[in-house]
Amino acid sequence: MEFITSNLPYLLAGISVGGQYALIAIGYTMVYGILRLINFAHGDIFMVAGFLMVYLSATLPIYVSLPLVILITVLLGFVVERVAYKPLRTAPRMSIMISAIGVSYLLQNCAFYFTSGLAKQYPVIPGISSSVAIAGATTKLVTLVTPVLTIVLVVVLVLLIKYTKIGMAMRAVSRDFETSQLMGIKINSVISTTFIIGSLLAAVASILYFSNYSTVTPTSGAMPGLKAFVAAVFGGIGSIPGAVVGAFIIGICENIIKGLGLTTFSDAFTFALLIIILVAKPTGLFGEKFTDKV
Repeated sequence: MEFITSNLPYLLAGISVGGQYALIAIGYTMVYGILRLINFAHGDIFMVAGFLMVYLSATLPIYVSLPLVILITVLLGFVVERVAYKPLRTAPRMSIMISAIGVSYLLQNCAFYFTSGLAKQYPVIPGISSSVAIAGATTKLVTLVTPVLTIVLVVVLVLLIKYTKIGMAMRAVSRDFETSQLMGIKINSVISTTFIIGSLLAAVASILYFSNYSTVTPTSGAMPGLKAFVAAVFGGIGSIPGAVVGAFIIGICENIIKGLGLTTFSDAFTFALLIIILVAKPTGLFGEKFTDKV
């Protein structure tokens, strides 16, 4: 009983942070599924959402700030796609990747400029920031809310992709980009919708993440973004359920390692896992193997 009580906070924290990584990882996996592009700026959009909440909540009530943060983050994701990726639609894939890295550094440097590089205190969000006791272990309510909210959002997203017109268009484009264009599917609308959904989930993830880790810095999006990318690759990039499962596994393992007193190696474990997966099963847990026809 004492073993469970002492390790329960780490398990709960692992499930919680896994849910946060999952919401970010879905953005990576959806964009890759359609454009075959790793959107390296995605973690920085997550970071910008954190800063938006800090500044908006300083002048507006929380109930106004929350939807505004989500709205502005979605708009940012849309603008990034239209400005940095759309003009390069027919360019070599390497050009788009370099553009993505450029956007990432641009967002980070803008954040450094506007915040002077100082860590900002994330506001307390009523409800999810309060503490609760479970089996003798104390944790924040956000730890319990995160996995439930993540699963609900993933179910809604899967239903949207499976049963709606835009969802069918997304599936068609992810299978065959050129043929979808010839069939009259509005490619630009599908890609913009994908970025909008990814940015919305990143905004929700930032609210949950920074409610737990209460300071925001210009580099705050780098590590969660990288770990979410690893989760997407681990689960099978292009697969939404794979990204979610991969994120929860990484979050739980990372926090168990911290519970064992090996905090220094928690980040190293994530990237070691990536190397093992790429060597043993390059397509990930749920990834499909595609063959090019000649």
